[in-house]
Amino acid sequence: MREYEMEVLEKYELEVNSTRRIRGAFYCDTKEGTMLLKETKISERRVPLLYLILNRLEKQGYLVDTPVFSKEGNLVQNSRDGTRYLMKKWYPGEECNLKREEDIFRAARKLGELHLEFQWYEPDLQEKEIFQKFQKEEVQEISQNTQQSVCEEKKMDWTKLSPLLSKNPLEEMKRRNREMKKVRSFIRKRVAKNEFESYYLKHYEEIAWQAEKVTEQIERSGCQNLYERSIRERKMLHGDYNYHNVMILPENEVITNFERMRIGIQVDDLYYLLRKVMEKYHWKQKTGQNILEAYESVRQLKPDEREYLCLRLAYPEKFWKTASAYSRSNKAWLPEKSVEKLQTAVEQTKEKEVFLREVFE
Repeated sequence: MREYEMEVLEKYELEVNSTRRIRGAFYCDTKEGTMLLKETKISERRVPLLYLILNRLEKQGYLVDTPVFSKEGNLVQNSRDGTRYLMKKWYPGEECNLKREEDIFRAARKLGELHLEFQWYEPDLQEKEIFQKFQKEEVQEISQNTQQSVCEEKKMDWTKLSPLLSKNPLEEMKRRNREMKKVRSFIRKRVAKNEFESYYLKHYEEIAWQAEKVTEQIERSGCQNLYERSIRERKMLHGDYNYHNVMILPENEVITNFERMRIGIQVDDLYYLLRKVMEKYHWKQKTGQNILEAYESVRQLKPDEREYLCLRLAYPEKFWKTASAYSRSNKAWLPEKSVEKLQTAVEQTKEKEVFLREVFE
């Protein structure tokens, strides 16, 4: 651990026994339990919300990576080189192993449990008292002759402490369709086309037709009502629920990295988990069915949620994501991985169609 990180550690009331670097963070063994010091890009306004929601889940019995206050009552600490850090509670467990199907099923069941409880409501009096720690800030007042530091009271605007709203899924699909079309138009104008561009043009029509078809079905279905109801009822979702963000303990599961949590259609979490796993399993029907059954053993999907899940899976997301990455890339050189991703997206289309027909029809 560098000197800068050691200085950050000293800002916490923690007795650190040892540290070791893991992926993008520092694993800290402390007298108070296992902690994780991690670089963060979360905004100052959003981090109190993260603490508030994870603290609620922790009180309900969930194992989550709740942020820890520093000695000065801050949740985010800056090092001398400008890097921002977040200290979080952590657990000595293993990441959900994609090769062990039982791990995946446990992650799906835990997601069902989370969705039963996960809903936004305004902070109560006790929660507001916790944030007294945030109600003082130092302000630099500069006069003509001198610079002095003063301390003034700052009242938190509780009306602004609320999660972000998910984007309308129909509008998002329409935007993605336009983006894929724009990429097609750009590639057509290029005289010398590389392997990626030639492959994209070859398969664009069939994929674009599929994307438009799904978009039309979303528009005709009850998915818009599902979205509006979810917003109205303040249903919350994790926002990045995949096997990297679930840890498996002998008798429980830990959910981590809630930075992308928001209000919206909760089934989006299940969609993301299912898609990420199925792409690795080549849309193996039995595995996908078992994931759905594991989730529904805790929380039964409503008809409009099942319809929405099916349509989200039917949309060619991987093809769009690869096209989107291409549009932001250096066109003079594309990594070979981009071509492989595009080929995989096209090759798995038929496998996915069979999966959806067998599991959802």
